[in-house]
Amino acid sequence: MAAVSTPSLSTFRRIVIKVGSSLLVDRKTGLKREWLSALAGDIAALHAGGADVLVVSSGAIALGRGVLGLKKPVLELEEAQAAAAVGQIALARVWAESLATHAITAAQVLLTYGDTEERRRYLNARATLHTLLGHRAIPVINENDTVATQEIRYGDNDRLAARVGSMASADCVVLLSDIDGLFTAPPAKDPEAEFVPLVPRITAKIEAMAGGAASELSRGGMMTKIEAAKIATAGGAAMLIANGTYLHPLKRVMEGARATWFLSPSTPVTARKRWISGTLEPRGTLIVDDGAAKALRAGKSLLPAGVTRVDGAFARGDCVILRALDGGEIARGLVAYDAIDAMRIAGRASGDIAEILGFSGRKEIIHRDDLALSGDAAAEGEEA
Repeated sequence: MAAVSTPSLSTFRRIVIKVGSSLLVDRKTGLKREWLSALAGDIAALHAGGADVLVVSSGAIALGRGVLGLKKPVLELEEAQAAAAVGQIALARVWAESLATHAITAAQVLLTYGDTEERRRYLNARATLHTLLGHRAIPVINENDTVATQEIRYGDNDRLAARVGSMASADCVVLLSDIDGLFTAPPAKDPEAEFVPLVPRITAKIEAMAGGAASELSRGGMMTKIEAAKIATAGGAAMLIANGTYLHPLKRVMEGARATWFLSPSTPVTARKRWISGTLEPRGTLIVDDGAAKALRAGKSLLPAGVTRVDGAFARGDCVILRALDGGEIARGLVAYDAIDAMRIAGRASGDIAEILGFSGRKEIIHRDDLALSGDAAAEGEEA
């Protein structure tokens, strides 16, 4: 069997970069401006090379507590929320200023874990991220700590970055940390621990290297990075743990600095389609005409004009089955409209949607990115 080589960061098309609070903010001196400027230069180089970049940045509470003069080591919940409210403004500003020096537009996006799990909110957030990336902006994402109290107590941005990667169909997630990557044992406890540059698959042995199961109260550590790697690789993305304490941390990785890569067995597209076709429970059925069936097999989206009948009680974002006029299953997909609205626009042109519904929704009733062909239809699509 041929040896598996480590990837190159420059080959990925959509990259999520997670920045920890301690990398960005010094408790005594505040924002690490030189470090952020260097990282912004690295990001700009990836952006100029054609990659879409998303940043998941901690630091709001750390910045806000400095502004408010909250010096005690552990903040009360209300104090942490207040610090986040002040710090979110500062965090957005410093990222916007740093990226603007490279003529890049930054956008602030505040999420909770619920936004990545509840279907309707997930679709809204996903659409926003894809629109921003389409305009070549860089979303700077943080947990909405002012309202998401659970995340302040239990959350960590490693797993949030992995979930954002899946939401955005990223093919790479980078976790900038204070260590080089994964070791065979925690190096602080075992001086004989060996560095692990490549993880083709996450096994029980790999999990054991991280030091055992994470505590329920844990907000970081290697175990949460392993959990993030599970999420990222299941979504079709490779994941990288790299030392972010140096200037130009991404450039260092591309120049050969050691880091740990976790590989994925699939791509974001195939992982998403597998999730749609094999995991989600269908909530309804759309019957499509012959023209729509042919278009679907050719990799097109489903437009309202091609729908002849709508069955079931489903909500926007639910999985539905698409059937041909003879009853054969063609595909499964995530529908962009509630059942009642789908019934009203079925058979109509996309340009009529706003007049019929009173609002301007998607022109597709199911977008091709949210659709997985079934059985024979998939084979026909491959032949085509």
